[in-house]
This record gives sequence, structure tokens and C-alpha cells, in this order.
Amino acid sequence: MVKGNTENLLRAAQAKREAAITRAEEGLRRLLRTGSPITFQTVAIEARVSKDFLYRTTDLRERIMDLRGQTMSTAATMSTAAPTREAPRNDPLHHDTSSVVRTLTAKLTHERSTSRKRIAELEAALAAAHGQILQLRRQNLHPPADTV
Repeated sequence: MVKGNTENLLRAAQAKREAAITRAEEGLRRLLRTGSPITFQTVAIEARVSKDFLYRTTDLRERIMDLRGQTMSTAATMSTAAPTREAPRNDPLHHDTSSVVRTLTAKLTHERSTSRKRIAELEAALAAAHGQILQLRRQNLHPPADTV
């Protein structure tokens, strides 16, 4: 059996992660410098990392969410002359996940109702099959007189 060198693999994985974090931070700085909107999509493209990586890395996720709120509110105040009242952002993660939760809940509700209908159809088919089996058994117990 060949033994792997797990220490080298762990070091390589850590180096890869640190490089991705560095690219993401540099991408954020470039976007801020150019005044581009800060979103997970724009940061992922600019930094050449996945959105999943940005969401999974807590520090980057929180920073992007804070900067996204700042750039959106800055853009809103710059585009309108009248001051706008922004909704309180007590829990920024809640705003992102609530739509996902609603979507998944709706999907789950639909799947459950579909499953219930399918189960009812299968139970009806099973009852019909049991009825046919019973009928066949009765015929075999009492065969017609001409076959005897």
C-alpha cells in the first residue's frame, strides 16, 4: 500500500486558499478604486474565484455584504436628489437567505403535494390489484364445472 504525503497536500490546499483570498481582496480594492458596484458576482469575476468560495469565506462574505450596502446606498443618494430612507440592516445575512428559504419552502411544498397525489394513486392501484388477486384466488378455489 502506498502512503500519501498528507502534509504536502494540506500545505498546498492552504496555499491555494490563501492565494484565492489574496485575489479576492485585491479584486475588492480594484472595484472600490474604480467605483464599480460591489456584488458577489462582480468580486468573483474580478478576482477569478467562485461565488461559492466568497460565500463560504466568512470574512470575505461579511466584507462584501458591508461594502455592497455602502455602494448601493451611495449610488442611491447620488442618483436621487431627495434623501431616501434605507431599510434597517440588522442582519444582512438574513436578507440574502430569506429569499432562498422562501424559494426552497415553496419547492418543498410543491414536492410534498406531488408526492401525496402520487401516493394516493399508487394506493388506489394497489387496492385494485389486491381486488384482482382475490378474484383470481376465488376462481381457482371454485373452478367452473365444465373444467373438472
